[in-house]
Amino acid sequence: MIRLILPTLAVFAVGAAFAAAPNPARTALLDGYAAQATAQSPGFAGFSAERGRALYLGPHGGGKPEANACATCHTPDPTAQGRHQRTGRSIEPMAVSANPRRFTDPVEVEKRFDRDCPAVLGRACTAQEKGDFITYLAGQ
Repeated sequence: MIRLILPTLAVFAVGAAFAAAPNPARTALLDGYAAQATAQSPGFAGFSAERGRALYLGPHGGGKPEANACATCHTPDPTAQGRHQRTGRSIEPMAVSANPRRFTDPVEVEKRFDRDCPAVLGRACTAQEKGDFITYLAGQ
């Protein structure tokens, strides 16, 4: 029994380490947001997973009342598959641990922020908010 468990645990450990490893594309994206955040606010002191969590879970005013949080469509558990509130279309998990490709394509990331921030917040997200959001979900 032990002979079966140990190799299985080793596979899970390698998989977890791979998922947790920093992705150069995601790191570059966060570095870009950090530079923008510093330019927007010279007192910028880094991204916060806690602020990112609050942004993800909401609720927020100013956007569409039926979509007052990212978690509305993406579920409160970012490792779970979401569902678009209006169309019912499935949405891949937001958490990097469940979807390692998340936040690696800068064009796709900006497209989603450009569409979703106004719907949820009623305005564009700041560079700090984008970095906080990605920092939170990269740790999930």
